[in-house]
Amino acid sequence: MIIQKVGIIGAGTMGNGIAQACAMSGIPVVMVDISEAAVAKGMATVSASLDRLVKKEKITEADKAAALAKIHGGTHYDDLKSADLVIEAATENQDLKVKILKQLDTLLAPEVIIASNTSSISITQLAAVTGRADRFIGMHFFNPVPMMALVEIIRGLQTSDATHDAVHALATALGKTPITVKNAPGFVVNRILVPMINEALFVLSEGLATPDDIDAGMKLGCNQPIGPLALADMIGLDVCLAVMEVYLKEFGDSKYRPCPLLKELVAAGRLGRKTGHGVYQY
Repeated sequence: MIIQKVGIIGAGTMGNGIAQACAMSGIPVVMVDISEAAVAKGMATVSASLDRLVKKEKITEADKAAALAKIHGGTHYDDLKSADLVIEAATENQDLKVKILKQLDTLLAPEVIIASNTSSISITQLAAVTGRADRFIGMHFFNPVPMMALVEIIRGLQTSDATHDAVHALATALGKTPITVKNAPGFVVNRILVPMINEALFVLSEGLATPDDIDAGMKLGCNQPIGPLALADMIGLDVCLAVMEVYLKEFGDSKYRPCPLLKELVAAGRLGRKTGHGVYQY
């Protein structure tokens, strides 16, 4: 199966980033969200991102116009019926994802593949709520999607080889480097990354060093392009907390206990860049 048109649920950070990646590769995409305002915001984000590429002379104005013409925004799931693959890119909340997937499953033709952009929730478990578990898979893109080369392709227990191969080929067509991983909480990258961020917050909460020095230490000592605390702000502290809570629940191991400071920051509404204040102020 060759995927020729992609549908996306969610016009937020991940959804509009995936839409941009598809459009820039010449693949038509339908991006659906709950309101016209959300869709308009997503389209504006894509346009601004493309403007930056034009300014850097990475693409031309004609390239920008061609990419934007490939994206159709809407608020109705019916708009997704023509897609060969629908990617759910909603908030990292299992109940919400299950609700969306059940709706999609009854709407889409049997041969359509459904993927979830989840960063931590079980693909096997999500697949089980649909009637097409063999045509369900994880596609974990990384933020910012247009710039990050990696896509984790996560196989659930039921995912067929044909589904995996079609989605792997699509990721390659998008100019990404896909890696195939087995289903497990956090998969590969976040299984390693988010506990590191959590540990950096423990180090901060214990007063061992300032946020700037913690980040400088990891950048200069481990050759990381961005420190763990700045990265947490970029990802969203609420997302980091949600992921750690999934690990703690699924593994039952206290090493995945969320740092109390992380919980406190989220409770205060200091979620990172998206709210203007997290570990750092923006």
